[in-house]
Amino acid sequence: MNKKTPSMILCSLLFAAAVSAQHPAGVTSPDTFFGFQLGADRKIARWDALVEYLQVLARESDKVVVTDMGPTTNGNPFLLVVVSSAENLSRLEELRQVNNTLFDARGLDATRVDELVARGKAVVCQSMSLHATEIGGTQMAPELVYDLITREDAETRRILDNVILLLIPSFNPDGQIMVTDWYRETLGGEYEGESLPWLYHPYSGHDNNRDGDYLNLVESKYAAKVMYRDWKPQAYIDHHHMGPYGARFYVPPYSEPMRPYADPLVWREMSLFGGHIAYKLEEAGMTGVLNKAQYPGWGHFGWHWITPFHNMAGMLTESASAKLATPIFIHPDQLQGDAREWKEYEAQTTIPSLWPGGWWRLRDIVEQQKIAAWAMLDVAARNRETVVRNAYLKSKRQRERGAAGTPNAYVLPHDQHDPLTAAKMVNTLLLSDIEILQAGTAFTVGDVSYGAGSYVIPLAQPKMGLVRNLLGRTLYPDNEWTRDRSGAPLRPYDSATHTMAEFMGVRVDPVSAAFVAELVELNDRVPLSGTVEPGDSGHLLDGRLNDSFRAVNQLIAEGISVRRVDEASPGFRPGDFVVPAGSSAALKRIAATTGVDFEAVAAGPAADHQVKAMRTAMYQRYWGGNMDEGWTRMTLEAFDFPYTSVKDAEFQTGDLRSKYDVIILPDDQTATMMGAPEPHPGRPAPVYPPEYRSAIGDKGVEALGAFVESGGTLVALGEATEFAIEKFGLAVRNVIDDLPTTEFFCPGSTVKARFDNHHPLAYGMPDEGVVLFWDSPTFQIEPSQHNEWYETVVRYGDRDLLQSGWLIGEEHIAKKAGMVVAKKGKGRVILIGFRTQNRSQTHGTFKLLFNTLLQ
Repeated sequence: MNKKTPSMILCSLLFAAAVSAQHPAGVTSPDTFFGFQLGADRKIARWDALVEYLQVLARESDKVVVTDMGPTTNGNPFLLVVVSSAENLSRLEELRQVNNTLFDARGLDATRVDELVARGKAVVCQSMSLHATEIGGTQMAPELVYDLITREDAETRRILDNVILLLIPSFNPDGQIMVTDWYRETLGGEYEGESLPWLYHPYSGHDNNRDGDYLNLVESKYAAKVMYRDWKPQAYIDHHHMGPYGARFYVPPYSEPMRPYADPLVWREMSLFGGHIAYKLEEAGMTGVLNKAQYPGWGHFGWHWITPFHNMAGMLTESASAKLATPIFIHPDQLQGDAREWKEYEAQTTIPSLWPGGWWRLRDIVEQQKIAAWAMLDVAARNRETVVRNAYLKSKRQRERGAAGTPNAYVLPHDQHDPLTAAKMVNTLLLSDIEILQAGTAFTVGDVSYGAGSYVIPLAQPKMGLVRNLLGRTLYPDNEWTRDRSGAPLRPYDSATHTMAEFMGVRVDPVSAAFVAELVELNDRVPLSGTVEPGDSGHLLDGRLNDSFRAVNQLIAEGISVRRVDEASPGFRPGDFVVPAGSSAALKRIAATTGVDFEAVAAGPAADHQVKAMRTAMYQRYWGGNMDEGWTRMTLEAFDFPYTSVKDAEFQTGDLRSKYDVIILPDDQTATMMGAPEPHPGRPAPVYPPEYRSAIGDKGVEALGAFVESGGTLVALGEATEFAIEKFGLAVRNVIDDLPTTEFFCPGSTVKARFDNHHPLAYGMPDEGVVLFWDSPTFQIEPSQHNEWYETVVRYGDRDLLQSGWLIGEEHIAKKAGMVVAKKGKGRVILIGFRTQNRSQTHGTFKLLFNTLLQ
């Protein structure tokens, strides 16, 4: 049963022949260093050893440079490995400048462009194992580097002479260590090969591939520095794994639909690179290689899907998974298509040779990924001049499209509901190397006036397509590519929009008319440092600012009293915070760290109350972890909210009220919370050791009920609202529950809503705005004996609800509630159906969560 299939044997022989050239003495091989072949059954090299080996190669060869970009979330090294010829590495900075000049060649004549193209090198970035359980890439990377620096054949020399490889050998070192340790711990036992029971990134888990735009994670910031600002590679590929029961390997290009505004050359380059990769895999005898299917051209704004809008051919590969390093046997009748543009497990032009089934191993994954990674470099080397020149052409043509298009710029007015959040958005855009100008004086566009300090983002810039997707209204296509034969909508790959300005609650105006303004380009991030006005009667913090909550948390932590305004009066809005006089040194320090201004007041408000920091707990489970829980932790920490992570055992011991005032239930399914998660379609349910089989259980539900009845606040987010409604018998119904997708469908879209900002839970919110709706529970308060126990805090609009994304059947949610608070005993249950803090991105609705954590 352990025999390799004929295609696997042929692949191994051909690849062995390809690397049989004499390796020079003095360079340590991976097999020698690790003591086993990378990808061998039941063996995983750990990150610390991988780092050590790559550093050994850098000492032994003048064709590789290893740079530690800095510490990861858990303090491990995040590496960038640069591989090229010794001559290229000796003038690496010069080649980087050539590359970046071609990327934005404004002011250069044709002769100068030709000169730079002749000098330039193709720059290719490849990253590995972003998702830590997808271990093949990181295990493959050392072999790829070793072969590049030791092979002496003509193909290798051509690659080294013409290409600069930027290699991220592990995009998630923390997860790599967790997974390796877990695998070794379970090796040889009942649970060998099972996935990690908790998140394989400290905050995001699998969602670290949804952070290519906001760059919340430190690992994302390192990658953005490499790709968005320092190097701007012409091509990028991210090596992943997928489920084990379909194709063996996915390679570019993508299937339909295509996200708009990228330069057309990007899509053609994906076909060039992907076609060569597929060709080389078939040439090597690999079967089951699929392209132009399964993964659409409109996906999330993680790394391989956002980079096309940075003018890179942004791509991914996907290998069929084993059970980590444990082989898996797959019967022929278990293989299935069931993917976009490949419905049946049958040969077609995009998968001409089918894998017959049998044993599938980590080594198979390592070999196919190494062939793909090498082919990527090979095609770049063979087409160096074309690839380098196209970098110039893409940039030039995007600038021209932006200048001629409608709109041709976006204006961020100085006057914002939350100007600190607007400044944060500007700083985030700068991390993506987006050109932003700031007005030194007031100016007018048409009949709209903008104050000094307003920002202008012209579309006549190389990253025009990125700007349009992040700042402009975006409508997901509704056509034959996005519906099946029955007319039912096909779910987008992640959310249907990634409009940053809408998520963050920042006003952005598209403009097309010509205007005159004194504009200066921002070369550094906008400073976020507040001031303290002199005053003897206390200070005001603007309750509309998210960062005022951070300042309040710091004030309370230092023992400084804070009050909150409950009624409007001259100079005060409901939700503003008031700090009594004194403690000027602390106020200055907090203003400097939070960016919040402390405004002097002459007298107090008409009505206010003492702010109490609530003792907050948040439910944390196993079953692979809960990404929404991780992102919520990140959000709370970013704004200095103290909290405690609570697992099932503490729920079941009872007496929660003596320790906590608020308990947060992150977005989750009731079945999973109760210990019976539904398996992924087509895959067996995970099997974990008993200590990792999380379940709140009936006893935990009883304890939660007692917590609320005795005065506690339970905050249920997203689908966890269904748990709260069911388990506590609330007179609330989810009006979209069980509706077929042909009647109602709204996958990750911004929807218009009204906020009752006179209610304490919506203090600081505007009257109207948008929320991120992702098949979100939507509430109808049912008639009961105590209708007065229920309040609506957020309600969807009457009509024309969609701002960006895709919405079918708006009538089902029009005028319905998105956020409800229900009294229960001495406490309350707060239901927030929409994604109020999604991935720590939806700053525009953060306050709806924050208000639940202060009293």
